[in-house]
Amino acid sequence: MIEDPVGFILSHTRPLPPPHTPELVLHVATEATPLWQKTEEELGEIGLPPPFWAFAWAGGQALARYVLDHPGEVAGRRVLDFATGSGLVAIAAARAGAARVEATDIDGFAVAAAGVNAAANGVEVHATLEDVVGLDRGWDVVLAGDVCYERDMARAVTDWLGLLASRGARVLVGDPGRSYLPRERLEELAVYQVPTTRELEDNEVKRTTVWRLPP
Repeated sequence: MIEDPVGFILSHTRPLPPPHTPELVLHVATEATPLWQKTEEELGEIGLPPPFWAFAWAGGQALARYVLDHPGEVAGRRVLDFATGSGLVAIAAARAGAARVEATDIDGFAVAAAGVNAAANGVEVHATLEDVVGLDRGWDVVLAGDVCYERDMARAVTDWLGLLASRGARVLVGDPGRSYLPRERLEELAVYQVPTTRELEDNEVKRTTVWRLPP
């Protein structure tokens, strides 16, 4: 593990507004491949997954936009941003008036990035390195952007989110049409055309939907 992940993030990213949430700012990489290679060099590992924390992914951008435009979804509530990545969705929830925002990820860089980005936006986000799938800590709202890109993960996460929804949590999912999204279990709330990059996606603009997972 890199000894100073915050320093690494600040050295290899630039603070820029995400295209779909220009009122916020994120420390992002301007190019995917050089940062990916640099991360592998620093960690001494080959074949690492993409640096999810260094980009504003389409699902997260759509979900953040929805939360900012519908603050009543989170205002005064305890919110979990699952698989936070850059922290974008958590930051949007904090900006929209959530009472407490928790952000979790299994990537230490993502946890560090969420802290850096929350500070850049002047909000408080409690970011932790933890796999919370299967846990229930009484969150009122659970937000999940871009979590259905792998079959096994999508199934496990959706089953867990379904349990949270069944006991009364408001569960919102942002997704740009990933293969393993269980659309039959979801209720559409909003659709956005989200600018992205062809380094990460197959199109420069992704049709991205915000869904609710009903009980």
